[in-house]
Amino acid sequence: MKQRIKQAIENLKQLTASNLEELEQLRIQYLGKKGLLNELFAQFKNVPNEEKKEMGTLLNELKTSIQTKIESLKDSLEQKNEQRIQIDDLTKPSYLQTTGSRHPISLVRNEIVEIFSRIGYSVEEGPEIEDDWHVFSALNFPPEHPARDMQDTFFVEEKTDGNNILLRTHTSSVQVRTMEKQQPPIRIIAPGRVFRNETISARAHCIFHQVEGLYIDKNVSFVDLKQSLLYFAREMFGKDTRIRLRPSYFPFTEPSAEMDISCNLCNGKGCNVCKGTGWLEIMGCGMVDPNVLEASNIDSKVYSGFAFGMGVERIAMLKYGINDLRLYFENDIRFLNQFKSII
Repeated sequence: MKQRIKQAIENLKQLTASNLEELEQLRIQYLGKKGLLNELFAQFKNVPNEEKKEMGTLLNELKTSIQTKIESLKDSLEQKNEQRIQIDDLTKPSYLQTTGSRHPISLVRNEIVEIFSRIGYSVEEGPEIEDDWHVFSALNFPPEHPARDMQDTFFVEEKTDGNNILLRTHTSSVQVRTMEKQQPPIRIIAPGRVFRNETISARAHCIFHQVEGLYIDKNVSFVDLKQSLLYFAREMFGKDTRIRLRPSYFPFTEPSAEMDISCNLCNGKGCNVCKGTGWLEIMGCGMVDPNVLEASNIDSKVYSGFAFGMGVERIAMLKYGINDLRLYFENDIRFLNQFKSII
């Protein structure tokens, strides 16, 4: 009997069934009322007492093996049947596998980062919830500057020492943090999301994205700034793009400028997008004010540098001909599908 049980366990490993009918015959053969298992259990009463423990263990092992094998064969057959039905049913409607795409803001942000990385800029990031020092004071904003007003800035918490907590209004705060922890040479760009308390319209939003850049080293000049931005403009908008720098004012740069590019829609001839001027404003820039360097313990008598900042939404509007900034935030699949072919 012992040999018969062991042989049955070995035979189970070779069992196969090509359909459910064959499987049912195997189940009856082993587990049926007149099957092998019941036959062996019937013989068990004739086993000597000293062998009952061993035989009982073997019988339970056989029973478990039979049940496991039957279930395994059943699962395999059902899976094959399901696959066959899926393949053979040609009337069954198909499911279209649609591919996604990157958001236009992500596309432009990544392209800006890639362009500046080619000329040695690394990426730095910082917190979106900042303090007054990193957003304003360290950047030479006087206490009475309009940007500190509640109409422009989202304040989170008022501090007794005046170093209030707020949502950053620009990624220049990342430049300050970099200057505090790193000595020149510094060459970084700081992409990120910023917040300003503005009315939402086709040309403005309370949430938008910026990429700001900072380069500090010995003997950095305005010429270096101009050539870097000309390189960026031609890489982003085409090799025939021209730039112009107009005098402006920012608390953290001196001298400061607004940078325009030649309109890529009319090639500088004048159209409704550039309002007939042939130029489109894309960013602000300038030489880092010595006060900003000294606030971060960088010797302004030894080092100089330049900084620039641009809105990613603005660049995307010019690059893709988008006329309403609100489209970026509406998650309209019809709008987003237009960027599937862009890598």
